[in-house]
Amino acid sequence: MATTNSFLNTPTKTPTSTSISKKHHHKQHAADPSRSGSEFKDRFEAYNRLQAAAVAFGEKLPIPEIVAIGGQSDGKSSLLEALLGFRFNVREVEMGTRRPLILQMVHDQSALEPRCRFQEEDSEEYGSPVVLASTIADTIKSRTESLLKRTRAAVSSKPIVMRAEYAHCPNLTIIDTPGFVLKAKKGEPERTPDEILSMVKSLASPPHRIILFLQQSSVEWCSSLWLDTIREIDPSFRRTVIVVSKFDNRLKEFTERWEVDRYLSASGYLGENTRPFFVALPKDRGTISNDEFRRQISQVDAEMLHYLRDSVKGGFDEEKYRSYVGFGCLRDFLEAELQRRYKEAAPATLALLEQRCGEVTADLAKMECKINATSDVAHLRKSAMLHAATLCNHVEALIDGAADPAPEQWGKTTEEERLESGIGSWPSVTGEIKPPNATLRLYGGAAFERVMHEFRCVTYSIKCPPVSREKVANILLAHTGRGGGRGITEAAAEIARAAARSWLAPLLDTACDRLAFVLGNLFDISIEKNHGNDSNNGHRPVDMEGYIGFHAALRQSYNHFMKDLSKECKQLLRHHLDSVTSPYSHVCYENNFIGSFSSGTNSMCQLNQATASPLCLELSDGGAALRKEAMKDQENIPPEKSAQETTPGKVTESRDALRECQMTVPETPSPDQPSDGNYGIKRELGNCVEVGARKRQPRITGNARNHGQNGESLLFGNGDNISRPVSTYAEICSSAAQHFARIREILVERSVASTLNSGFLTPCRERLFVALGLNLFAVNDEKFMDMFVAPGAIDSLENERQSLQKRQKILHSCLNEFKSVARAL
Repeated sequence: MATTNSFLNTPTKTPTSTSISKKHHHKQHAADPSRSGSEFKDRFEAYNRLQAAAVAFGEKLPIPEIVAIGGQSDGKSSLLEALLGFRFNVREVEMGTRRPLILQMVHDQSALEPRCRFQEEDSEEYGSPVVLASTIADTIKSRTESLLKRTRAAVSSKPIVMRAEYAHCPNLTIIDTPGFVLKAKKGEPERTPDEILSMVKSLASPPHRIILFLQQSSVEWCSSLWLDTIREIDPSFRRTVIVVSKFDNRLKEFTERWEVDRYLSASGYLGENTRPFFVALPKDRGTISNDEFRRQISQVDAEMLHYLRDSVKGGFDEEKYRSYVGFGCLRDFLEAELQRRYKEAAPATLALLEQRCGEVTADLAKMECKINATSDVAHLRKSAMLHAATLCNHVEALIDGAADPAPEQWGKTTEEERLESGIGSWPSVTGEIKPPNATLRLYGGAAFERVMHEFRCVTYSIKCPPVSREKVANILLAHTGRGGGRGITEAAAEIARAAARSWLAPLLDTACDRLAFVLGNLFDISIEKNHGNDSNNGHRPVDMEGYIGFHAALRQSYNHFMKDLSKECKQLLRHHLDSVTSPYSHVCYENNFIGSFSSGTNSMCQLNQATASPLCLELSDGGAALRKEAMKDQENIPPEKSAQETTPGKVTESRDALRECQMTVPETPSPDQPSDGNYGIKRELGNCVEVGARKRQPRITGNARNHGQNGESLLFGNGDNISRPVSTYAEICSSAAQHFARIREILVERSVASTLNSGFLTPCRERLFVALGLNLFAVNDEKFMDMFVAPGAIDSLENERQSLQKRQKILHSCLNEFKSVARAL
């Protein structure tokens, strides 16, 4: 009992009788009361100040720290209260808090009552002391709720720092983490357990931190819920201290020495060199004084030892396990271990502090230069031009092909491009067009080429639109009176040209808009690439942050440049379209059309030999019976005389032997011209056949086979191309479809690709910086400085300078303290 009470009275010295294993770096200490207490306290205070500064300024310093980890019912809250030496309802805090709590315990012999202060949020200063112990829990809960409400998160890794000065607490710093849970509490998001686990792992992962893992004794090692989590962080338990809590609940199960020794060794689960601590704490949660609380802690330790010595047959191996049984042993070990690590880390910490102080001083000097540069026109011009030039270089690199920044984040799929650009689907295209790689997130040159390929897919999916007989008649009959024998060809070509102008022009405009959108996205990607490259290379970018006016003008100038490119490309493509659809273009008269007729169909050279006589311009479907149905839609065509109405004495059979030179052809075409057997000779695809109802030659042409789908929709009647001859109307529509395909091929293959590449990509490589420079920098100083009138930016720089000055002061103060500590080592 006396041994246990002694550590509660004077906790300023490292224990002298504790046997410590090699695993935990235990050593025998020859205590020197005259110097050890003050030496440890000075070192501890120096690290506490450094830790407070690190929390306030977000410094990542490898300060030796203890991180307490455990489930929500494993006794972690009771252990913290026992270390502090007083109760403050931390159990309720643990059930409600979702933030780490850094407890800085400072042994102060003069503090007969606990003096607790909380560090202000985002500051290294501490608030006024908290008088009532119950107020501590309320403060922790209110700060947690305020931060989570502001950040809209379930948990937060931003710690709460509390400094406790007390005559009955050791010099110890512990980071208390939220307890592991399997299921979220009522009202919390379902992801809360996973977020707590992830946060605790991140807090325990740094190698300079000691992991204090608690697990209650009722849980067997083989069924531990969280032991595997500790193994993920520290596989060999090299820096892990394992504590078996509520050990008194397990004591009554032991009657023989071998049972106790086997349990205390934990062999087979933790390894030969890992020795857990076994502790028990008072269960009475009633209102008691701090002195009574500490007395009960000592009493529980004494009762455990008494049971192991007297109630277990043969006792237990005290030489091997005595230093691991009881709260007092754990507390002495933690304090000694932390002080040992403090002493070992002091040289490295001193060197790191000197480095950080030099960095902060350099940052402060650069900040002074920035503030002075806000009124220096020449400096601003230089910085702005460098920023714009860097942006243009990144745009060129992205066009040439790049994978940084991550395409998964900054790239877009084809569907996202359509939606975000506001352009939507391609005009006059009803089917869904999915180019290759449509689902991949691309940007820059890759996205540009995908849009180009998508345009090709769209244009080749469009066929020549159907044309009514009235339109064909109006065009064809007008051409027949002009002579030249090319009426059918001219009519078909004119129909194809009109269709190409009306159907392809919107597609060309849409392609330009889509490509302009793809290149316009490169502005934000280039900004991100600029930040990423500078941070990876260790170079500081040209700092133009805060100058909202300049960035807005730069973005506007860039967008204006892309719109001008789109407008120029539209004009060039429209010029190419007008050229290829001009009446003077020979595209429609070239013989190398896309595809070809089958062997049973005559070529267009034969078609061009057809006569221009109105008797040969039969636009109906060619059948007397079918012609009756056609009259419903063709009211302007007079009905054809039947075979009985043929003028007597004119034998139609004899006309089969007539040659072309013997036929009578009227000189003036007329839509009212009768089509009886006296004049009804027409040439279809170069073959003279009788048009009269008495003699019709059934034939199956290659046109009907190759273009059956189009021809059937263009012919009146039931679309039976096999049982009747192809009419002049069908021939013209078929020829127009071929002309349309030829125009499309010439336009897409010979003009569009080269025009879009030279109209978009080449200017982005060669003219972008010149265009931005003329818009932004080719102005007088007064107009140029209008972009840099940013009071908010100057205020931001001033605030940053003040923060750096404050940070410099704190770090220099910590550096001086560590120099004093280093001299005392």
